[in-house]
Amino acid sequence: MPPAIRWSSLLSRLIASPKLPPKSRGHKSPSEIQFLWSSSTIIMEESQSLRSLFVSAKDEKTVLESRGDTHTATYRDAVNAAIAKFQECQRQVSLLSLFSSNESLEDVSTGDIQYMSLEYHLAELSQRGPTTDREAVLRRALDQYERFLTRLDEYELLSAGDKKLFEQYMANPSTFTLAPMNDAAARRDVKVRRFREEKEMKQKLEYLTRNEGRLQSDDDDTRRLYLAELQLYIHQTFQALDLLMQELSMLSAVRNAPVPVQPPTDDPRQRSNLGGVNYSDRLDPSLSQLLNGGRNGPLLNSKGKPMQPFTLLDRRTQLQQGVFRSGHNLPTMTIDEYLEEEHRRGNVLQGGEQSGMQPEIDEDDLEKADQETMKARAWDEYVEANPKGSGNTLNRG
Repeated sequence: MPPAIRWSSLLSRLIASPKLPPKSRGHKSPSEIQFLWSSSTIIMEESQSLRSLFVSAKDEKTVLESRGDTHTATYRDAVNAAIAKFQECQRQVSLLSLFSSNESLEDVSTGDIQYMSLEYHLAELSQRGPTTDREAVLRRALDQYERFLTRLDEYELLSAGDKKLFEQYMANPSTFTLAPMNDAAARRDVKVRRFREEKEMKQKLEYLTRNEGRLQSDDDDTRRLYLAELQLYIHQTFQALDLLMQELSMLSAVRNAPVPVQPPTDDPRQRSNLGGVNYSDRLDPSLSQLLNGGRNGPLLNSKGKPMQPFTLLDRRTQLQQGVFRSGHNLPTMTIDEYLEEEHRRGNVLQGGEQSGMQPEIDEDDLEKADQETMKARAWDEYVEANPKGSGNTLNRG
């Protein structure tokens, strides 16, 4: 059903148009009447075209919200196509002068209320665009959100709480937040409260859209549906503003962060070139290290000064020494020599066997014998009173 045309305001604008001859406003000539009829016909055709274009753009936006290929070229093309349709809707709305700051909500026809959400849809879609310059994308989204809230504020569609949030945002957008960032409990309470409010709004919107036949015949129900939809968009706009300002602050912090200076490492693994070019995880030194006496590094510096002691040997002698060597280190002492060295260093515990031996009981020590006898009798009595398996018969615990 095409939206209703406000004939009184339309005729007043056409009569006041400079294209009309400057005649009396009370009586119209046949040429003026023909001009008015043709102009109203054009506006009705443009309004019908606007409605179909707006419905098509919203359908494309709904499809984009359910797609998962957000990083593909086809997805970006679809986003750009939907943005182009909404921008064309904006152009037609401006051409038809559907909204004015001098009007009230009662002056707006029911079919035109839905076009108040154009800036909201553009802000949502602009965030799905290319991410090469993320900050510029966020700035464009913020601009569309501001225009959306400004228009609804002019028509007094913002509640007292939303109007207070909007004034807080316009006073200082960079510090806008729904709850203090350093108060986790407050942010959680605000998040839970707004989630419940959004759930109630969606349930109300679902209830209003349940009977499509009634919406097509009852103008009041359609008007309530569009207004409920705008209230949901307002609620989601403030949540988006909170998130966008957080992301912008993080991008600004990253952009202004100083270049980190690599501190000198104290890790001995890095100082010893672990994992480097000449690194090896072998426990035994390589053949070249054995030939060099276990030393690494250059023998001479750039000026020819010796860096470590070395022995001048010809290449033939080095190769001869390494021909019949084993691939691992050979033992340099026997086991007995090793134990003697450990004894000398004091690494072997003394008296271990003597401390573990129990002394034999002297038979002449009657008192000690009586104690052992009484201990044995007590144990026998305990075993008789508590036979094996008589404890946890129910297998509990």
